Amino acid sequence: MSAPPPRPAEVLSPARRADVLVEAIPYIRRFAGRIVVVKYGGNALAGSDADALASFAQDVVLMVSVGIMPVVVHGGGPQIGALMQRLGMTPRFVDGLRVTDAETLDIARMVLVGKVNRDIVGALNVHGPLAVGMSGEDAGFITATARDPALGFVGDVAHVEASAIHRILSGGLVPVIATIGSDGAGQAYNVNADTVAAAVAAALSAEKLVVLTDVAGILADRDDPGSLKRRLSVSELEELIAGGAVAGGMIPKAAACLSAVRSGVAAAHILDGRVPHVLLLELLSDQGVGTMVTMGHREASGQ
Repeated sequence: MSAPPPRPAEVLSPARRADVLVEAIPYIRRFAGRIVVVKYGGNALAGSDADALASFAQDVVLMVSVGIMPVVVHGGGPQIGALMQRLGMTPRFVDGLRVTDAETLDIARMVLVGKVNRDIVGALNVHGPLAVGMSGEDAGFITATARDPALGFVGDVAHVEASAIHRILSGGLVPVIATIGSDGAGQAYNVNADTVAAAVAAALSAEKLVVLTDVAGILADRDDPGSLKRRLSVSELEELIAGGAVAGGMIPKAAACLSAVRSGVAAAHILDGRVPHVLLLELLSDQGVGTMVTMGHREASGQ
C-alpha cells in the first residue's frame, strides 16, 4: 500500500504569523540561558525520513538562536536491531533489555556512535558549525556499571561528568550524545538512552527534559488516543504506572521523567517526535502538544 500524499502546509496570514511570534516571546525570555535536554529516541528516528530529521534540526537550531542551550541525547535501539538482523544475528531480550555480548556491543557502538550520532550532527551542522558529537566514553563523560551479568554489557549510569558538557555549551555549541558509557577499567557498556537523558538533565540542573518518541504522550487508557494526559504530577504518573496504564516501552520513558523531576529538573515532557516542529510547539507556545510532568500539575505548558 502506498503512503498517503503529504498534507499541504497551512498558509498563515501575516497577522497570524505575527501572533505566533508574539506568543513565543515570554517563553523565549524565560528559557534564554537555560539548558534543555532533548532525548531523540530511536523509535522517533526509526520512522523518520530526511525531512523529519531536518525539522528536528531546525527546532534545535532555533532554540540556540534565541539563547536556549539544548543538549541532545539519542537512542538507536531499532537501528541496532536492524543491523543485527542484516548480519544474521537474532536479538535477545530479558525484561525488555537487549542482551549485549561483546559482538552486540560492537554493533551498538557502530550504530550509535558511527551512524545515528553522525546523522543528527550532520543535520544540525547544515545550519552552521553548531553541533559536536560525543559518546559517553569520551573524556569519561558517562561512568557506567554493569546492570546484571545475565544481560552482558548493559550498563547503568553511575556518574555524569557535567563539566565536559558545560565546556561544549560555553562555546555556543550543541552536544549530541551517544549513550555508550564506560567503567574505570575502560570497559564499554550500552546504556538505556532514557536513563542517560534523565541523568544528564539532573547533572546539568537543566530547566527541562524532553523525551521524543513515536507516541503522543502518556495515555490514561493505552487503547484510547483521546485519553492523552496533558499535565501530570509525579504522584499522578506513579498512579498510572502502578495501575498498568503505562507499560512496555513507555515505562523507561516515564521513569526518566520521574527521575529528572525528582532531581530538580523543573519539568519533563514526552512528545511525539514524528510531529513536525514538535519541540517548538511544546516549548514556545501556550498550548502544549504532549505530556508534561512536574512535581505539581498547576504549571502551564511551556512554563
